[in-house]
Amino acid sequence: MSTRIIEISNTDDVIDVRDVIARVEELEELLPPADESDGTDNEERQELATLMSLLDDLKGNGGDVDWRGDWYPLLLVRDSHFRDFAQQEAEDLGLIKSDSSWPDNCIDWEQAAQELQVDYTTCEFEGVTYWYR
Repeated sequence: MSTRIIEISNTDDVIDVRDVIARVEELEELLPPADESDGTDNEERQELATLMSLLDDLKGNGGDVDWRGDWYPLLLVRDSHFRDFAQQEAEDLGLIKSDSSWPDNCIDWEQAAQELQVDYTTCEFEGVTYWYR
């Protein structure tokens, strides 16, 4: 029924909450009211319900994204990707160079990621844990 701007999936390593919001708004525009539906849009209605549930979990937990009067985090980072995310954040902030040599290339990134997670909170998206702050 609809053409997707962006597909939101629990297989994504990083989810931009602005993409979730854009998809919700797109679905809201495309779907007729429930009482006018002929049932052919059930997949899109389920997707909308799933994304709205995610946004409800995130709503009011601070963040950088203002939508419909509530604040949301900008990014969701899949638990299995958090170590790589922590390393990339350190590089992006100029704390570590990507082509570093000793001692920077000897960092225990598992421990670094665990320490970074102290500033993050978890949510579940279709059975997968994501981190946000």
